[in-house]
Amino acid sequence: MCTVTAPAVADTGSGGAKPTIVLVHGAFADASSWNGVIERLERRGYRVMAPANPLRGLYSDSAYIASVLKSIKGPVVLAGHSYGGAVISTAAAGNPQVKSLVYISALMPDVGESGMSLSARFPSALGTATTSVPYRTDGTSGTDLYLKPDKVHPVFAACLPAGQANLLAVTQRPAATTAFSESAKVAAWKDIPSWALVGRQDMTINPDQERFQAQRAHSHTVEINTCHVSLIARPDAVANLILQAATH
Repeated sequence: MCTVTAPAVADTGSGGAKPTIVLVHGAFADASSWNGVIERLERRGYRVMAPANPLRGLYSDSAYIASVLKSIKGPVVLAGHSYGGAVISTAAAGNPQVKSLVYISALMPDVGESGMSLSARFPSALGTATTSVPYRTDGTSGTDLYLKPDKVHPVFAACLPAGQANLLAVTQRPAATTAFSESAKVAAWKDIPSWALVGRQDMTINPDQERFQAQRAHSHTVEINTCHVSLIARPDAVANLILQAATH
């Protein structure tokens, strides 16, 4: 069951060219989380890219994704899951090739907001589901956030079998705390038409936060019964929303 609200209205400006669809994963994950969605989009004839999101900080991550976008010729539909939503909101700013933004159970910060400030307004179970681990690279140090292994299934992936959730726990990629503490300097959804998927059973990002963000962005919004990893659990619904953005 799903509900649809408030479609965005916009001119494609693409002259009918089929867009490249770029998929940006979120924290604690990698690009393979999009596999089911990628298969469905490619069957519809779309070129798809799913670059690695570095998960080192909002500013550096969005700069990297922006550089990936500049390598693409023609129109682009840009989708982000979870923290990837914050990344695409910055990476797409000022790029006229990006025709649509799609937010899948995602962060959509406004200027001056961060993942942390939004979660303070809309608390979720994620607040007690992570553990902090110091890291050091050549000349750089900081703090990584990991999901506690026993929290991955109930908080992050409750709509998946326990065994599959365990694999996500074992293979998770940590996010530096700066991914959530750095405040957005731009918000591309103010200028680019957007679509948003709200997961009613999301325990990682409060569904009320997802609804609030989508409403203020005037996003074409779909609500479905799913946990946070909707792109894994409900790839058909996620692919269909992206296709709406690609054909608007």
